Amino acid sequence: MTLWRPTRSPDVPLESFEKKLKELLRSDIEFIQLIEDDLVTAGGKRIRPRLALLASRALGGVSRELELALAVELLHSATLLHDDLVDDAETRRGREAAFRKYGNAVSVLSGDYLLSRVLFLLAETGSVELVHLFAEAARQLAEGEVLQFQAAAYQEYSEGQYFRIIESKTAALMRAATEGAAILGGAAPLLRSSLARFGREYGMAFQMRDDYLDLMGDPERLGKPVGGDVREGKVTLITLWLLQNDPQVVEPILARRGAEDGDIARLRDLAVRSGVAERMVGAIARRVDAAVEALGALPDGEAKTALEGLALAELERLQ
Repeated sequence: MTLWRPTRSPDVPLESFEKKLKELLRSDIEFIQLIEDDLVTAGGKRIRPRLALLASRALGGVSRELELALAVELLHSATLLHDDLVDDAETRRGREAAFRKYGNAVSVLSGDYLLSRVLFLLAETGSVELVHLFAEAARQLAEGEVLQFQAAAYQEYSEGQYFRIIESKTAALMRAATEGAAILGGAAPLLRSSLARFGREYGMAFQMRDDYLDLMGDPERLGKPVGGDVREGKVTLITLWLLQNDPQVVEPILARRGAEDGDIARLRDLAVRSGVAERMVGAIARRVDAAVEALGALPDGEAKTALEGLALAELERLQ
């Protein structure tokens, strides 16, 4: 298991990315421009474009790296606009969700507008192979979202299903970011495979950490109440393990979506007492290990170190 150590956030210049992003999202349709301005201004961590740019730098710099970084971020942003509506979300990145400000139709169609920009960017690269990669990632994103609803509707939960959902909804796009750089750079099969595996394993660790903190995190550090997944009826890995550990206590709480006072606190306490929380941290650490190990074939350098730092930071966020 990887031992946690403090890490520094990878420093990859994003000025050109941010400038090009604003140019791409210009529209003379006021409502589209307002929504896109919200997305640009709100920013976010830009994890996916960072992955693309760092993977490119790890290969010595590939052509059209900026188009790749923009495409992966805009596909992600389009899914957020759609997901917020599906999930009936109140906010996105600390701001009122777009569909609540502008209505369902405008929000969905603005997401479609972002997808049109993704298609433009992919065309600009001239790489049919990259188009295939993004088409597969988009398919997985949609299937993962539907599978999550199907699992909740049928109340069919399993570890295999959980991992398929998070691989589809999160890891597939992160893999597209890193493997896409290898495609654009014409990298050797071993390097392409290494970057693809890193993106997948990092994406899995990223989502598992997010799910863990949703229940076990500090509300002040998260900037939101804990237990959001339980209240939305989502069964994540930590709640699945709690359900297996003590179904008599956990099943009624999940059935009523943590609606009673003290429900979330009971789940948090049970996770600590039963060892499920510790088990979850170990599972995340193993994914981080796998991500770091996947980079072994890449040449040493600042970009490789920064990619390793991104993975190790998932453990840092658990502290």
